[in-house]
Amino acid sequence: MTEAILAEKVERAADLIARSQRIVVFTGAGISTESGIPDFRSPGGIWTKYDPDDFTIQKYQSSQEVRKKVWRLMIDPDMKFGSADPNPGHLAIAELQTLGKLYAVVTQNVDGLHQKAGVHDEAVFELHGDMSHAKCLKCKTHYPSEQVVQWLEQGIEDPLCPQCFGMLKPAGIFFGEQLPFDVLMEAEKRCRSCDLCIVIGSSLQVYPAANMPFYAVQSKAKLVIINVSPTPLDSMAEVLVEAKSGTVMPRIVARAGQMLAG
Repeated sequence: MTEAILAEKVERAADLIARSQRIVVFTGAGISTESGIPDFRSPGGIWTKYDPDDFTIQKYQSSQEVRKKVWRLMIDPDMKFGSADPNPGHLAIAELQTLGKLYAVVTQNVDGLHQKAGVHDEAVFELHGDMSHAKCLKCKTHYPSEQVVQWLEQGIEDPLCPQCFGMLKPAGIFFGEQLPFDVLMEAEKRCRSCDLCIVIGSSLQVYPAANMPFYAVQSKAKLVIINVSPTPLDSMAEVLVEAKSGTVMPRIVARAGQMLAG
């Protein structure tokens, strides 16, 4: 893609942002990989180092050996859970909030980087949970992943809840677990009532999460897709940018800000 073509797409996407009132941003693994977090399925991804069969909720609850494997992932330096920083793509999304345009961030990611970038908790809908903290399956107390990592580094291989000695579990959604119903329903509601949906870093192949942008289009919202590879909704997009979000989102949002400033 030439600079002239990219500049024209930036202008069109910025114009859509400037004319919209309720923007939903839908993010996938592509935005997190730009912060150094490996995705799950690609070569070199998490499933090349860990067996996905160990990430069923049934095995986690029934096998201490499986729990130990899962906790080892939490301190794997390649995973960067809890230690990664937001990249320019995350920060540009947070700027949409400053502009008064952001209606919701609906994300497949489990790293908490949208909140780290400054997006308000109540505006982030994490369809697959959040690995930046752990929760007790008994008393429901939450613990930051940094605290759990300290316990693991001290040699505790299968940490228990300090409050009630219940089983702890990373707060990401495991295979066999239901997606959080309230989160799913509110995310769908916001997608169906937005006027612009921006898809960033998702191949839109993992369901039911991938339905969310379709709900937006079905409800007559405009669609912008920023992704390095094709998606099933490319033909529905008003603007399709085959590039990394950290490169183009800051440009798009900055230009939208200029338009709004007059």
